Amino acid sequence: MKKSRPLKIFVGLLATLLLILAAIVIFVLTFDWNRARPWINHRVSDSIGREFAINGDLRVRWEQGDATESGWRRYVPRPRISANDVYIANPEWTSTGPKLASAGSIVVAIHPLPLLHKEVAIADLAVDNITVAAQRRADGSNTWTFKDNGPSEWEVDIRRLTLGSGDLRYLDDGIKLDLRAKASGINEGADAQKYGIQFDLSGSYRNAPITGGGKVGKVLALTDEHTNFPVQAAASAGKNKIAVEGMLTDPRSPAGLDLKLTLGGASMADLYPLTGVLLPETPPFATTGRLIGKKAGADWNWTYKNFTGTVGGSDLEGTLAYTPRKPRPLLTGTVTSRQLRLEDLGPTIGAESNESKAHRGKPKNQPDDKALPVEQFNTAKWDALDADVQFTGKKLIRTHDIPLNDIKAHIKMNNKVLTLTPLNFGMAGGDIASNIKLDGRQKVIDAEVRATARHLKINQLFPKLESMQASVGEVSADAALAGKGNSVSAMLASSSGEAGATVSEGSVSKFILEAAGLNIANLVFVKLFGDKQIELNCLAGDFVVEHGKAEARRFVVDTREAVINVSGNVDLAKETLDLDVRPQTKGVRIISLRTPLYAKGTFTNPDVGPYKGPLIAKGGAALALATVVNPLAAVVPLINPGKVEPVDCRALLAEANKTRAVAQTQPIRKK
Repeated sequence: MKKSRPLKIFVGLLATLLLILAAIVIFVLTFDWNRARPWINHRVSDSIGREFAINGDLRVRWEQGDATESGWRRYVPRPRISANDVYIANPEWTSTGPKLASAGSIVVAIHPLPLLHKEVAIADLAVDNITVAAQRRADGSNTWTFKDNGPSEWEVDIRRLTLGSGDLRYLDDGIKLDLRAKASGINEGADAQKYGIQFDLSGSYRNAPITGGGKVGKVLALTDEHTNFPVQAAASAGKNKIAVEGMLTDPRSPAGLDLKLTLGGASMADLYPLTGVLLPETPPFATTGRLIGKKAGADWNWTYKNFTGTVGGSDLEGTLAYTPRKPRPLLTGTVTSRQLRLEDLGPTIGAESNESKAHRGKPKNQPDDKALPVEQFNTAKWDALDADVQFTGKKLIRTHDIPLNDIKAHIKMNNKVLTLTPLNFGMAGGDIASNIKLDGRQKVIDAEVRATARHLKINQLFPKLESMQASVGEVSADAALAGKGNSVSAMLASSSGEAGATVSEGSVSKFILEAAGLNIANLVFVKLFGDKQIELNCLAGDFVVEHGKAEARRFVVDTREAVINVSGNVDLAKETLDLDVRPQTKGVRIISLRTPLYAKGTFTNPDVGPYKGPLIAKGGAALALATVVNPLAAVVPLINPGKVEPVDCRALLAEANKTRAVAQTQPIRKK
């Protein structure tokens, strides 16, 4: 008797527990959950700080576990909760309507066991007849951020989502976007086998109308590694167009998204408000490639792989990767081009656009009084991201038909400091190497450039000029400059440093200068030599630059007929000239009216001519001798004895090259 007492106690407790469980099951199965709606509505509304309501029928029923699950979990019953006419209110300030979201019906199947460790594991979530009206203001506040109750101890895990028909409106004041979408089910036809939902898009983006539409799958399994959720969509907003097609494959794995993406528009800069990726102002563009998304924690890494496209008349291809990180996201990759037009780069390199000229009252495609580019670099968005991109170009077409080839550039943006180290390319049979740094951390850019040109062939600089085919010789040049400004013009106007150039022995037509638009040098050579081929023994020029004024430290031209010395300065800030050109004839010339020349005026309107004093003196002396002595005596003042010292070109070039080899950004004057 005594030994059976513990057994009786155990049996009694077990029976009691079974009765309690049975009572709970009977209660759940028979309870009218609609009676709990006021309490649920109140608790949820209080928690989110926004009105929440279930106005329709609320039911809870139990069903057997999912047969696709492994082990004993498939036998654990789970509640399936269905609610009709559910909504969450919008804040009062919104203009999209009183309700943030409403649904005709919501069905939720929950795993009960994870609730024991504070996890809401939603096996199935089905939503139908849903309406969403969301808004984000320019200051970043939005309608979907609820009351802050501090960090929650509960986690929500949605494993499968089934979509139904619905309407969406998204209003974004920050990017001036008003997007509307209307979705409906696909129940028949060929698309019904692949897609489940079709939708139409409308609205406006920056006052441009939005049109488009597409199709997506109906059921999205968020945990199945082999999920294939099809997506097809296309939309246009003004001149901007976007199209995607592909599969969403397990968004929680490293291969979460793989879509064919097509983009097109009036300028790549227009993509910034939507993507957050800083891109330059460009001509109309179009590109197609694979968009691959990889999820890393809460962030997504994006790769635009093997894209091809055009920008204006230029072609581009490559792969770019976008990685979200702190304090700034990072854009990396490689881009190549078979043919790139300089004009397609536009304001990216500081070249003035037609729009900018129009704002300054200048007609499009008309000469301007500014020779140096005045287009402003926009550094306000330089801190939107960092970048590390390698660019390779086969050919770059620039003005005057002088192509650049084999372009290599390493473009880096780090904390608003833009560097091109290096920026190298081939030109006219030679090579140009440069390093450029633009520091945009202050309101005014700190700029630094070092450039070297070697072995540029004179006859290749002007391929379409027939008279240049006989020209020979090579040009070499160096520059090291630093300045401040938000345009190329302003940077040069404040720059200090050194610049120099040399030309080895050869010959050059004066027409080269005209073809290049170098009116100043053209006028000088015409005044000195007339319209003919000029034989050069050497040329060496060396300038020191201080605060935008380049002063000639050395500028000597040695030809078969004369030695020419140039002195004076070029003002990059005012874009003016103040040069003296003094020729000394080699050998005796019986009749010579050659006299010192001046080059003054502006870059766009130079004034070149002989100094009147020496010319009048020569002419006056000749006239006096002809009148007083003998007409033949008039020849005497016009005789040039030609006692100029010969130029040692080898030493001159060596000295000029030595100077450039040690060129500093800040100038070092030579005594």
